[in-house]
Amino acid sequence: MIISKKSCVVLLSHSNQLSNHVARIVLAEKAVISEVEYIDQESPPEDFLTINPYNTLPVLIDRDLVLNEVNIIIDYLDERFPHPPLLPVYPVQRAKNRLMIYRIVQDWFSLYNQLDQKGAHLKGLDLIRDKLRSEVQKIDHLLAANEYFMSSDFTLLDCYIAPFLWRMPSVGIDVNDYSHILEYEKKVFDRPSYQASLSSDELDLRGYTLT
Repeated sequence: MIISKKSCVVLLSHSNQLSNHVARIVLAEKAVISEVEYIDQESPPEDFLTINPYNTLPVLIDRDLVLNEVNIIIDYLDERFPHPPLLPVYPVQRAKNRLMIYRIVQDWFSLYNQLDQKGAHLKGLDLIRDKLRSEVQKIDHLLAANEYFMSSDFTLLDCYIAPFLWRMPSVGIDVNDYSHILEYEKKVFDRPSYQASLSSDELDLRGYTLT
């Protein structure tokens, strides 16, 4: 089923993981003719393990090419479909953006994942939640200076920040006191590419349903 020849790019994705959501936003932002197939990692199709014995997601299939690491997938999409570009042209600025992405994943995603995996409402997680709330406050400060995250243009940084902010209410982080975040969310969440990237499980995080 999965490895059968298809005429378009196929992204195999988890329905509610941050890195998978980032890949789906990039795919939608590039307006790539593609299909997204959601995979249950607890019970994957047999041919999924054939193409990816690591049983990780996301996986990108472009004809005979199979990529199973999210950073490689995103780099490939940005090079294979160069418009619109999601990273700066100049090497120094590209390196700075990649470094910021590393920080986002290591510092912000990791805190969210700790809460999400253990259950956002279990006792004993208040310290992690306080750390996460402190990081959200930093994001609000960074959003004050530019239209998008550290840029006047929508970039790959936004592809990481937007799904992170989308999940904050689900782990007990109220962003209503952060005016710059609220303005940013309105701008980014209304983008057709962002809306197209959402799975039904991700819509449920904010109490929305597919129409």
